[in-house]
Amino acid sequence: MPAVSPSSAGRHDIADDSAPAHEDGDAANGSAGRRWSRRKSARPQELVAAALELFVERGYAATRLEDVAAAAGVSKGTVYLYFANKKELFQSVVRENLVPALKRGTDLVDSYEGSTPELLRELLRGWWGLIGATPVAGLTKLIMAESANFPEIARFYNEEVMIPGDELFARVLQRGVARGEFRALPANPTTTLICAPLVFLMLWQRAFGAFAYDDIDPEAFLDNLLQVLLFGLTTGGARDVPLPPQSGPWIWEQIRDEMQQQSMQQSADGCESTSASASASAAASPSASPSRS
Repeated sequence: MPAVSPSSAGRHDIADDSAPAHEDGDAANGSAGRRWSRRKSARPQELVAAALELFVERGYAATRLEDVAAAAGVSKGTVYLYFANKKELFQSVVRENLVPALKRGTDLVDSYEGSTPELLRELLRGWWGLIGATPVAGLTKLIMAESANFPEIARFYNEEVMIPGDELFARVLQRGVARGEFRALPANPTTTLICAPLVFLMLWQRAFGAFAYDDIDPEAFLDNLLQVLLFGLTTGGARDVPLPPQSGPWIWEQIRDEMQQQSMQQSADGCESTSASASASAAASPSASPSRS
């Protein structure tokens, strides 16, 4: 990714964040207005999906709002109906693609009934399945590459992703200590020692893997990482009890399926709402009224 100077980065922001003076096609009469009205309720999700792809492919500075609009099949003015500027759109990308997975991880820590070593295995596998092996992993590379030029989005990412991630693994450590399965180690830097290899694996897949002489198998990487972590963390009986083999689907696979179903249901609800609104508008329009003789 080419380096971006602060001055050029500023020009990108000015160009992309200035709201247009004209009205969007949604408010216009005629065929253009009818063309956009079919998909109005689903548009924020489509814009976020298009933005994710472009942010990961081009980086933050090189992604323009007009390109996001074109990728989503709408006018640039439509973007400003939902997002005030590029920074707000980026924040929505993070909140819709990363934050829900972290929330589900926290819920899993609270409800898990197995041993803490098994819980740690589920979380490592879940992180890879829901984040690391998906295009969302490219956001971490973006932040590391462009944080110096865009400190505001770096601070946002730290508050919304990095800190909750550290807190999630800190709760796992506390759970293990309370159950007599883990040694009492300070959360800082232990959580960093857990997360750093995961970040490395993402960067390897996104930046170095295509040019490396030896490939890294993510499955083997995670298995060996787990064994190294457990050797340093476990104590008492937990140190001598091997992890049972996985039986059935991973919990993260069930979470993934649930999240996909929720997304599909939201899209379907949006389409139904749009159809109902369009029908009501058509019925109320002058062209739908009987002509007077």
